[in-house]
Amino acid sequence: MAKKLYVGGLSYDTTEDTLRETFSGAGTVESATIIKDKMSGRSKGFGFVEMSSDEEAQKAIEMLNGKELDGRSLTVNEARPMEARPRQGGFDRGGRGGFGGGRDRY
Repeated sequence: MAKKLYVGGLSYDTTEDTLRETFSGAGTVESATIIKDKMSGRSKGFGFVEMSSDEEAQKAIEMLNGKELDGRSLTVNEARPMEARPRQGGFDRGGRGGFGGGRDRY
């Protein structure tokens, strides 16, 4: 079963191909994804690599955690499930905008 790894500390110059090539030394890479900013398209400095087995994932962690790639020290560990975050958008819990007002109070 595939195991997903978190990879932090990526250089803005690191590509998904470079990430895939680097992790292939530990085994079969199922996928390599760098997370990018929606507006600028620039890397956020982290990504995820999916290895084909738990053993290969553990080997990748041991081989690459703390190692340098493109001038930056990598942080490699097992990815955790994404936690639910509160919705954003300027609305309070009642579904109304949080700008106050409406009527004067005396």
